Amino acid sequence: MKDLKTLLVNVKVKQLCGSSDAVVNALQLDSRKVKTGDCFVAVSGTLVDGHNFIEQCVSAGASVIVCEKLPVNINSNVTYVLVEESSRALGIMAANFYDNPSHKLKVVGVTGTNGKTSVATLLFRLFRELGHRVGLLSTVQNQIDEVVIPSTHTTPDAIGLNSLLAQMVQEGCQYCFMEASSHAIHQNRIAGLKFAGAAFTNITHDHLDYHKTFDNYIKAKKKFFDELNEDAFAISNADDRNGSVMLQNTKAKKYFYSLKTPSDFKAKIIDNNITGLQLDINGQELHVRLIGEFNAYNLLLVYAIANLLGAEKEEVLRIISALSPPAGRFEQVISLKGKIVGIVDYAHTPDALKNVIFTINAIRNGNEQFIAVVGCGGNRDAAKRPLMAMLASKFADKAIFTSDNPRTEDPNEILREMNEGVPAPERKKVITISDRKEAIKTACSLANANDIILIAGKGHEKYQEINGVKHDFDDKKILQETFEELEK
Repeated sequence: MKDLKTLLVNVKVKQLCGSSDAVVNALQLDSRKVKTGDCFVAVSGTLVDGHNFIEQCVSAGASVIVCEKLPVNINSNVTYVLVEESSRALGIMAANFYDNPSHKLKVVGVTGTNGKTSVATLLFRLFRELGHRVGLLSTVQNQIDEVVIPSTHTTPDAIGLNSLLAQMVQEGCQYCFMEASSHAIHQNRIAGLKFAGAAFTNITHDHLDYHKTFDNYIKAKKKFFDELNEDAFAISNADDRNGSVMLQNTKAKKYFYSLKTPSDFKAKIIDNNITGLQLDINGQELHVRLIGEFNAYNLLLVYAIANLLGAEKEEVLRIISALSPPAGRFEQVISLKGKIVGIVDYAHTPDALKNVIFTINAIRNGNEQFIAVVGCGGNRDAAKRPLMAMLASKFADKAIFTSDNPRTEDPNEILREMNEGVPAPERKKVITISDRKEAIKTACSLANANDIILIAGKGHEKYQEINGVKHDFDDKKILQETFEELEK
């Protein structure tokens, strides 16, 4: 319970209708959850406009309404707060409601198309190994030290986000590592938070179904850095062509990391094989269990952030050398008898798929067969479909196209669009199987000893979304079960 004056600290109020002495029991973004004494914040979303439910919320007992346009009917028992941007006001109010938890621990946000989950998760594991109590907010899961909380979005809404941060403070956490998605940045879900640091991994073709243009997508990411305070650090990938763009207008202290260009934090790949990477990081050589150039970038960024947070360098390198990949990120499943190597990876963008495919081809000895099982999600950026199909068909020995969360789209139409991207010479290498379980089983049946199977697109996810219903589905589990059946 908080008084309205406290909640509105740092909120730009255009007009206040009613008493500023109102007391708020809870903040609500969802009109269906409003109860007596709550404050409803009407946000204009992509699918639903909260302003359409103001009357419903007043009838449910809301004492305060925050909105961008005042309703026609003003209730004298309700306080109306008119603001320029409801979503930003919600972020600031949520932070105030929970006593600004981001000021009480060091929060580091990671943004970019690929690598967010890996970097945030590896940082979480690293700092726990360093002896700290730590929080994690990621696509895979949210975690407050040892307690795991299921994750439904890459970044929770502002109320849920501040609630989780407040729980971290209560449990004595000193750090929180979180993914900052472009949607969350654009929708102001992280407004009102204080970040100790922010990191940029890379930016490639993704989420254009939401952002419409690549320029809008870049601007959404850049906004994160533009709004940092002077006492924060901002670190960006110098090898990405938009890496310097991200930090152009930031007030934070600027740093860069790279594998190929001069930077503050530099790494070199000495060796890359099925057992891991041999790296040189800022003159220190080490072996890590993660594979591929993309993981070299991830680990270098982890090292850099730990360094900027004051961790002891040698101890950081020692722990990094023992870290394993997060769930569904180049996760290996090996059949016991046939020694077939299965790799489950979340790659669901052309660039991520390219990274994984090129990594697999780089560690092959040339004799084994490489089979790629690839799908594209429904109700998402359709322009990715032919590109991903082209990559799989061109750079794998066999490509099996299948469903990957078709949502409300026809899976066969998605597969048709994928097949349009297959070059004519590669068509004989492609098999199309709509049923994802059958596609995985087919890949396993086609594989011989020492062959490599990539199951791309879903990674850590434990469901398949079809027509609004999430059905139990786990790529890793199905791969393991299929291997066991084949070896009986």
